[in-house]
Amino acid sequence: MKPLVLYGLVNGGRWSPARRVACNRQLVVGGHRLACTHPLAPPFDAREALTWSCNTYFAAVARSLRPGELGLLLRPTGLLGATGLEPNEAVAEFREPDSADAEQLTLLGVAGVRVTPLELAAAYRWLAMELTAHPNSDAAHVVREGLEDSASFGMAGQSSLGGVAVMGKTGTAEGTRSNRTHGWFVGLAPAEKPKVVIVVFLPAGRGADAAHLAGQILANAPLERP
Repeated sequence: MKPLVLYGLVNGGRWSPARRVACNRQLVVGGHRLACTHPLAPPFDAREALTWSCNTYFAAVARSLRPGELGLLLRPTGLLGATGLEPNEAVAEFREPDSADAEQLTLLGVAGVRVTPLELAAAYRWLAMELTAHPNSDAAHVVREGLEDSASFGMAGQSSLGGVAVMGKTGTAEGTRSNRTHGWFVGLAPAEKPKVVIVVFLPAGRGADAAHLAGQILANAPLERP
């Protein structure tokens, strides 16, 4: 959800993409250890935080939200409702945060929200259309560049190994029934003029594993190479 929320806040003048947040990779929120796995680095701006999926940065973003604002940002994207792409599809579960801790945990995908792969695909289709419609806006610049960097050398770097230029994002979600994590990747390809959305969900894995699988899928897709 990080790119979707960032896009909405920057577009609405609610967050400056130049703002920097320091990260010591030791974030704890509401008893949840959310340590970042990115390399040690100077304070991140928005583009860098998206590239390296910095939890500390986006926890700071969450703390800036007004009551009810998270739902207002996410609903227009299609993330929280049925897509109509599949009969009898499951629908997202979303609980509007009621505290600062809940706001951070929900934005980071730890609590208060569950979504389906189809809903995630619909939301990134919405994002692709926004980036195309408003290519010169600050919001489009920072999200596009952050997602391109993520899929090039950041947390989603393995998604580009198939030779297709990608914009993308990984996610590693906690399992509800075991200690095993779920791995996510969602991306747009080709990066310059997206034609497809790709979502990979691994019931047992990490975001990096999902990005690697996405790279293999894209390597065999009839898409333009640079």
